[in-house]
Amino acid sequence: MTRWRATCIQMPSERACQAPDLASARAVIERNRDRLVRLIEEACASEQKPDLVVSPEFAIMGPPLGMPVREWIARGCITLPGAETAPLQALARREGIYICGNAFEAPPEFPGRYFNTSYIIGPDGEFILRYRRVNTAAFPSVHDFRSDYLKVTPEDQVFPVVDTPLGRLCVIACGEINVPEVARVMMMQGAEIILHPTNSRASAAQEAAKLCRVSENMVALVSANVAGPIGFSPDGTFTGGRSHILDHQGNTLAWRESDDESTAVSALIDLEQLRSDRRADTGLSNPHLRARYEMYVPFYQKARFYPADFFLDAPMAEVSETAAAIARARENLERAGVLTPLAAGAKEPASTVEH
Repeated sequence: MTRWRATCIQMPSERACQAPDLASARAVIERNRDRLVRLIEEACASEQKPDLVVSPEFAIMGPPLGMPVREWIARGCITLPGAETAPLQALARREGIYICGNAFEAPPEFPGRYFNTSYIIGPDGEFILRYRRVNTAAFPSVHDFRSDYLKVTPEDQVFPVVDTPLGRLCVIACGEINVPEVARVMMMQGAEIILHPTNSRASAAQEAAKLCRVSENMVALVSANVAGPIGFSPDGTFTGGRSHILDHQGNTLAWRESDDESTAVSALIDLEQLRSDRRADTGLSNPHLRARYEMYVPFYQKARFYPADFFLDAPMAEVSETAAAIARARENLERAGVLTPLAAGAKEPASTVEH
């Protein structure tokens, strides 16, 4: 399939963490999921039926907003696959499409831990990709128990890429698009299209990051944001919108500034042109042919900033427990000359992390 259609599902999302009790929280998840199913069905019934859809980050449950880990696992997390995703799997099978999304996952094999997990469901209704986010701020990460996680996770599933008739797909959620190494490693494993479920306020930095990841890896990108208030803005101050589809040259194929509920951001991805350009372009704009990665290896080998295995012995219980890890990361960055040490007696600035 050399040309195929991608559609962004820009939808509002209730927050399970604000529900008064457990039953109400699970009802929130069902309502969000049913809304997502309805919007995908509407897109499939249109004259521009998609081959693949992307929904926003944690669209069916919202974020924990600082809720303790144990409580959030019970209230807002699911298993993948599971009962909550069964209607999406049935829909993918019924319409013969790919569905990309993101959810908070609490796998039984890692008790006491949850992850911000992106996924792709194939046209047969099966999960064909699952990526547990590495770079997080307010959530646990597989990096928190890296040693144990890598023992049981195949290397090609740490930053997974899946080969499909649409091309080789990968998924990067929200702010992790700002971390070049994630997209780069996925490209090194063959990724051609980045799917980007996000739940983010307007940010020139993140919009620039999307364009950078596209241009520096020669990949297309399909970015679906939430409608209405973002998950981290309970008072509604910050809104979503700005779903965006870019081709592998950085050209905008579809864009919507408005934060309304919509399936209008839809475009054809030209896989044949992408693959042709990767071979024909022999200049510096093609990292596949011109990048000299060996030169960077010794510098990366010495980079030890945010501490791995910080929650190896016991899972994080509260987000506030990451303060000690951040302190150690700052010390490491000071030693490397990346951060300037504070003056004697000065206090660390207040955190800007959205909980």
